[in-house]
Amino acid sequence: MEQAYLKINPADSVVVCLRAMKAGETVTDGDKKVKLLQDTPAGHKVLLTDKKEGEDIIKYGYPIGHAIKDLKAGEWVNENNLKTNLAGTLEYTYNPVDEKLSISVENRTFKGYVRKNGDVGVRNEIWIVPTVGCVNGIAEQLAKNLEKETHLDGIDAVHAWHHNYGCSQLSEDHEATRKILRDIVLHPNAGAVLVLSLGCENNQPDDFMAMLGDYDKERIQLVVTQKVEGDELEYCMDILRKMYAICKEDKRVDVPVSKLRVGLKCGGSDGFSGITANPLEGEFSDWLVAQGGTSILTEVPEMFGAETILMNRCENRQLFDQTVSLINNFKNYFLSHGEPVGENPSPGNKAGGISTLEDKALGCTQKCGRAPVSGVLEYGDRLQTSGLNLLSAPGNDLVAATALASAGCHLVLFSTGRGTPFGTFVPTMKISTNTDLYNRKKNWIDFNAGQLVDGKTMKELVPEFIDKILAVASGEPARNEVNGYSEISIFKNGVTL
Repeated sequence: MEQAYLKINPADSVVVCLRAMKAGETVTDGDKKVKLLQDTPAGHKVLLTDKKEGEDIIKYGYPIGHAIKDLKAGEWVNENNLKTNLAGTLEYTYNPVDEKLSISVENRTFKGYVRKNGDVGVRNEIWIVPTVGCVNGIAEQLAKNLEKETHLDGIDAVHAWHHNYGCSQLSEDHEATRKILRDIVLHPNAGAVLVLSLGCENNQPDDFMAMLGDYDKERIQLVVTQKVEGDELEYCMDILRKMYAICKEDKRVDVPVSKLRVGLKCGGSDGFSGITANPLEGEFSDWLVAQGGTSILTEVPEMFGAETILMNRCENRQLFDQTVSLINNFKNYFLSHGEPVGENPSPGNKAGGISTLEDKALGCTQKCGRAPVSGVLEYGDRLQTSGLNLLSAPGNDLVAATALASAGCHLVLFSTGRGTPFGTFVPTMKISTNTDLYNRKKNWIDFNAGQLVDGKTMKELVPEFIDKILAVASGEPARNEVNGYSEISIFKNGVTL
């Protein structure tokens, strides 16, 4: 018989409906039977015990907010009767949790491209990266011309990563743009990169190229279009043809899975996200870390309410302090704009069963499993440490996914309950939280975690998930790549001149 509801943690005061349930149906909690007082949609919560106004509602074993009026057992708990407990910045105490993961090392490999500096890519693409938005049109035309001319014979793709910035920005925004563009240029998924400049922008081309450090000057080259006599398109095409001739000779080889770096992201979440897709990503993250690989969790505002879980998993006091700064700095960002820190769940989240930011955060953080936190990155930073890392970036899907890729992730795992087609500049795999979404949007979805509700166990599904991710790392296109949906977005905070 189909399971109708789930109590996630023994301490919970709610169950989650795994299917739409009707008023009058019964939920059993130990010796207690609770009759539903309203029709309740799939993914939504039903209260197990009476709650007085102001009392906390518990899910995942933690408070997800408080009742805004007296509630009866059997009531549908949603954003209309539940309110966040979140407010301003907090002081935190380090209470380290030393949990050992008993996951065997499997010596798995994937097929990747080993670059001259020893870095590894999972794609062999040619990229045109504008230093300023003024040359976006030229970059796009060059990408079209090269793709048409080469038919992508021997390479995976040609992309122009257009954006709006590189000029008319000040201080932190300007540096953030430069860092993200630097990270893209140096990313190993590109076999060659043409850096395309106008010449008069704030992001001065020579200074920008100096940010790259020691780079392969055969595969990364700069063109300042204002200095080109005549047709800059043909001038750039001559350079791109030479780059193509080099890249098409690159071959995939077996690479240890310890070299793999994966970003963890969710969007369009629903009540199933913290039950299926996010825990599945967490199992993969733990497995990858146990193999010596790297995963990164971001979306800092969607850690609010679950941040202490991450803080106490930090390997040392320094990482704890960095994580506290990560959280409180983002809270101050909200407060400095006069916005409440708990104003998060979107209309789609609420329709899918997520009522408060704590509800969302406790499901969101399932993506990083149980491994210790071994690194903390600011926005625009590049990975320095293997294992589980935390990255400063907002919850916005495209900004956060771009930040993950910029930090060095080869691909992004993106769990979703509502569905989304987008992709950033690395393969962006969509993991559906429910089978209905998978069946309706197979052109968007790479893997269906809804099988966990349909009867498949986590132990059965994890090996399939690992195999799928390694297949994509080895060249199998993600759905966003098949559809041609790839773009970047850069975080902006300050003044535009």
